[in-house]
Amino acid sequence: MSATPLPDPRTRPSDGVPSGVAPGTGGLVDRHGRVATDLRVSLTDRCNLRCTYCMPPEGLQWLPKVEQLTDDEVARLVRIGVEELGIREVRFTGGEPLLRPGLVGIVAAATALTPRPEVSLTTNAIGLARVAPALAEAGLDRINVSLDTLDRGRFRQLTHRDRLHDVLAGLRAAHDAGLTPVKVNAVLLRGINEDDAVPLLDFCLEHGYQLRFIEQMPLDAHHAWTRGEMVTAEDILERLSAAHVLEPDTEERGSAPAERWLVDGGPATVGVIASVTRSFCGTCDRTRLTADGQIRNCLFAREESDLRTAMREGATDAELADRWRIATLAKLPGHGIDDPSFLQPSRPMSAIGG
Repeated sequence: MSATPLPDPRTRPSDGVPSGVAPGTGGLVDRHGRVATDLRVSLTDRCNLRCTYCMPPEGLQWLPKVEQLTDDEVARLVRIGVEELGIREVRFTGGEPLLRPGLVGIVAAATALTPRPEVSLTTNAIGLARVAPALAEAGLDRINVSLDTLDRGRFRQLTHRDRLHDVLAGLRAAHDAGLTPVKVNAVLLRGINEDDAVPLLDFCLEHGYQLRFIEQMPLDAHHAWTRGEMVTAEDILERLSAAHVLEPDTEERGSAPAERWLVDGGPATVGVIASVTRSFCGTCDRTRLTADGQIRNCLFAREESDLRTAMREGATDAELADRWRIATLAKLPGHGIDDPSFLQPSRPMSAIGG
């Protein structure tokens, strides 16, 4: 079966802030009518892998500890987001969040909030086998694991580490701990791991994991990304369709980034996040908090809003919430990758948080 073209993304009205919501009050509303209810929190910029599309083999200059938010500061900002600003989903990311010593306590603080948000974690799964039960006990709802190949040699080539066995053990531990659905995120690189598309899907189908392919984005530290070398959503679907019958999932997509496809009639699905070729900026509901306390409206934003300094200078919860609202008003209508004036953000993915 040949790949079916991805449908055009649905967009929300962009003619201003929704009626009845004034700038600086209520939730996180931007000038294009979008409301941010999904918070991505980076807990560290450090990582124990060196994925080629993210950072160089020698690593990066990490944030000084004094610049990073403390566990209590992270918990406070998450609480403000949930209690004051309408955040309904919290995703902890990195770098590699499992490297954060206080991770379990941070998760427990988030799941204890009222109203309780959905709390998830994106990880490379190294060390997850050890900590998965504690995360489940803390109330974590589910896990996303980054895995780009099942071939040990190719894994070592992509990450500069021989840790595939640890990732697979982490996946099993997450599933056994009930952190489901366990989702697997994969990035395909031209000439390196394109052949892993079908094996990854077969592996996830066999183990009950949900696979999502993500187009490589211009977020690498060494700025080597080029659109011409990117494996596109259409390329991915063509490869998968050579081995499986794919049909568009009729379930409402909403603000979810992944376009889902039923595999061999379902119920199993595979997702494709076409961040570059089929952007979904018009339905974006995300706001991002970096490990050093900066608010970002987009992965590709070149501007940030500092909450850490105000918090450490004694700002009240109400003042921090208002700063967050004001920052959200500046959110651009789209990431602008197709614009000739597009500039890659100075921070790489590891420092922004996925």
